[in-house]
Order: sequence, then structure tokens, then C-alpha cells
Amino acid sequence: MCTFALHLFKHKVTMNKTQIVTAFAEKAGITKADATKYFHTLMSVMADNIVDGDGEIAIPDFGKFSIKHVAERQGVNPATGEKITIAARDKVVFKASDSLQYYTRKHCKE
Repeated sequence: MCTFALHLFKHKVTMNKTQIVTAFAEKAGITKADATKYFHTLMSVMADNIVDGDGEIAIPDFGKFSIKHVAERQGVNPATGEKITIAARDKVVFKASDSLQYYTRKHCKE
């Protein structure tokens, strides 16, 4: 793993919603209010499509969001040591595209 990636994992750089909206507003040359509205709209469209639509969103050169079914399984309650059954569920997963992975690697110094 390159130094750049290690630096990110080491310092846990996390961009929150406010920072995303601010960066989006600056890059697009729009107000933060408009950027917030567009951000909420995008998140709503994506969530609606994943839950009620195709169950998959593919964004070229970025990645793919999809639904993955996790089967029922046995677990252990860490507080009591009691065996429990964890119910089956669907979860959203993300797989980065090769282009995104290439982009992160090209920022490495090594």
C-alpha cells in the first residue's frame, strides 16, 4: 500500500456532509443552499433506486452500489455469552471501479 493511502488510513480522513456540500458549491460555482438542495436530491434519488428500483446504481469511473443479501446466522451476545440467531437482512455494498482504484494509486509517491 502506498504512503498516500497509509496516510489516509492512519489519520482517518473523513469528509462530512457539510464539507461535501461546501466543496460542491465551490467547484460548481453555486450557493451552499443550492448545493445542499442538489446533494439531498441526489441522495434521495440514489436511495429510492436502491430500495424501490433496480437495486443497483452504477456510476462510470466511480463504482457500483448494490444490495447484498446476508443470510441468517448464529452469533454470540458478547455481554452474556449466550448464543443468538442474527436475522437475515439486505445491506448496501459499494464496489469501486477500476478507474477509481487507478486514480487513488496514481496519487502514491512510491
